[in-house]
Parts: sequence; structure tokens; C-alpha cells
Amino acid sequence: MTINCKGRLIDLTQPKVMGILNCTPDSFFDGGKYKAEAEFTRQAARILSEGADFIDLGAYSTKPNAEFVSEEEELARMVPAVELVLKHFPEAIISVDTFRAKVAKAAVEAGAAIVNDIAAGSLDDKMIQTVGELKVPYIMMHMRGTPQDMVKLTDYDDIIKEMLLYFSQKVAEARSYGIDDIVIDPGFGFAKTLQQNYEVLNKMELFKMTELPILAGLSRKSMIYKLLGITPQEALNGTTALNMVALTKGANILRVHDVKEAVETVKLFKTLG
Repeated sequence: MTINCKGRLIDLTQPKVMGILNCTPDSFFDGGKYKAEAEFTRQAARILSEGADFIDLGAYSTKPNAEFVSEEEELARMVPAVELVLKHFPEAIISVDTFRAKVAKAAVEAGAAIVNDIAAGSLDDKMIQTVGELKVPYIMMHMRGTPQDMVKLTDYDDIIKEMLLYFSQKVAEARSYGIDDIVIDPGFGFAKTLQQNYEVLNKMELFKMTELPILAGLSRKSMIYKLLGITPQEALNGTTALNMVALTKGANILRVHDVKEAVETVKLFKTLG
């Protein structure tokens, strides 16, 4: 089970860690202030030094009720961020978290290796075709609606069955456009209630019937901190606990804010078996 990242075959039979690096609104599009660039570079260095296999760059917050960001602004944040990371760390494997085809294309042309799409093409009808043309791995997530309205779209008859149907349809479309390397993401926190998130995690091994790698993005999500009555800043322990559960359920990639702890979790998991 491998994905081809700019000619490098990454073996996902051994779990990998993807570190989250957000592009702040004022860091780059104004020409790049030294202080902002230096801090961003330090964050990238920390993620890589702690053992991340991938860096996931995001320029549009997709949390529930997130503010809308224009395509122009997302491009102005994302492309310089890709270029800056690769300037300092040319061997880094960059994933770009975007649902827009134009942003994905520009980022890959700037050196990114993976497209990570929360909407699996549903929010931009050019996305899947574009990824097929770019010949890069595609992470497709399950969600309904948009970041602005997804919290209202949680009515399922059988959530696992409906998610499997969703992925089968999306994968078929991706294959039709020549996308060879596909990773599926159950989309914890996206168009799911707290209870539904735990049902999906508890049954996550069922997604292995797709015969595709699975990415689990549980890091500091509301399903952890709301259940425990704490803040996102206090949710590292809960994140680590659920990351281990995800690994036992078949996760191939952990997408996290806290790389060191996730790498340690993977090491412990691998020792078990």
C-alpha cells in the first residue's frame, strides 16, 4: 500500500504522521514580513524534526461556521507558504488542504506533492479532474454541505453504510480521471454529531473494505474536548488516546497538531504488533 509523492514511494503499511501547519492571514500575502516568515519556518522545522512524514498546509479554516475566504486570498496565503517550506526544507513532502482546484494546481506547481480535499470534489466540480491531470495522491474526506452549514447536516439512516456509498462513488469518479493514489478520510467533526463521530471511530475498520489507506484527523477536535468538558488546548491527552484507537482500527495516517506525541503513539502501536 504505497502512494507516489513526486517520485518517492511512501509505504503506508507502516502508519505515518502528518503535521498540521496553518498559513496565517497576514504572514505572506502582504509580501512577507521577516518575523512572520521566521516563525512559520520555525514551525515547519519543529514539525519535521519531531518526525512528521508529511506537512499539511492549510490556508482556509474548515472548522464549523468558519469564515469564508476568497480564492484569491487562499492562493495568496498558500503558494508562498509552499515555496517557503521547500526553500528551507527541499525534501519535505507537502500536502495542501484545499477544496479548490485552482489552489490545488498552483500549490502543486509550486512543489506540493499531495492534495487533501475536505469535500472530495463536491465544492469544486473541477477538482477531481485537476488532480487527475496533476498526477498526485488525493486525500478525499467525507462531509456534507460546507464548513458554514455542515453542523445542520447530520441526519443519517445508517451513517457507515452511507459513508461507504459516498466513498465508492467518489473513488469511481477519481479513477475515471486517472487518479491512482487515493486516501480516504472519515471526516471526524464534519457533518457528524458527537455520538456519530464515536460510532464512526468505533467501526472505522469497516472502511478497510475499500482497500484504500485511511487518514484519521482527530487532533484536538470538539468530539474530544466537548465530551471531556475542557478546551482544545487541554485536549492533547484525549487526542493521543483516540489516535491509538484509530491505529488499532486501521488508520494509515494520523493528521495532528502535536507531532512528537503522535510519532510516539505510532512507535508504541508498531511495537504491539
